[in-house]
Formats: sequence, structure tokens, C-alpha cells
Amino acid sequence: MSNRATKKVVLDAGHGGTDPGTIANGIIEKDYTLKISDYIHKRLDDLGIENSMSRTTDETLSPDVRPGRVQSFYGKGNDVIVVSNHINAGGERFSYQC
Repeated sequence: MSNRATKKVVLDAGHGGTDPGTIANGIIEKDYTLKISDYIHKRLDDLGIENSMSRTTDETLSPDVRPGRVQSFYGKGNDVIVVSNHINAGGERFSYQC
């Protein structure tokens, strides 16, 4: 088994509850970060990688509470990977360059 497979993952769906994050063009960040985290959670389960989600519902996690929640699953050792999902908003005009 590879060393990577022994890691534990915490998926932190950004924002939530009273903190919607960015809202633009009918997209509410907190909803999509939760959907993204749930998708990753299911894929990691399929791969047999131990993981947990900081929130599974539209729940407010204040900046004082969020770090403790993230650490409550597996601690804060070197064997824990934290993925914090956010969707950043851009201005009206932007260009994409490869």
C-alpha cells in the first residue's frame, strides 16, 4: 500500500449557513462548495480512503469553530490532508491564458 493511501482527508466545504460566500449569476458559493465536497467524499469512499466532511448540511461554521471542527476528525498530525473548497469570483471582464 502506498504511503499516500494511508493519509486521512478532511473536506472543508467553504462558507455555509448565514455565510453564503460569493453570489453571482444564480450561483451561491456555499451550495457549490458543499456539492463539490460531497462528490469528493463519495469518490474517496469508493477508493477506500478515510475521509470526513466539516459540514454535510447548510450549516454556519464561524472562523472560531471551523478549525476545531476540521481537527476533530483526525487531529492535526502529518497524516491528515485538509481540502478547503472555495469558488472565487472574478470581475466582469477577464481573460484565460494557457
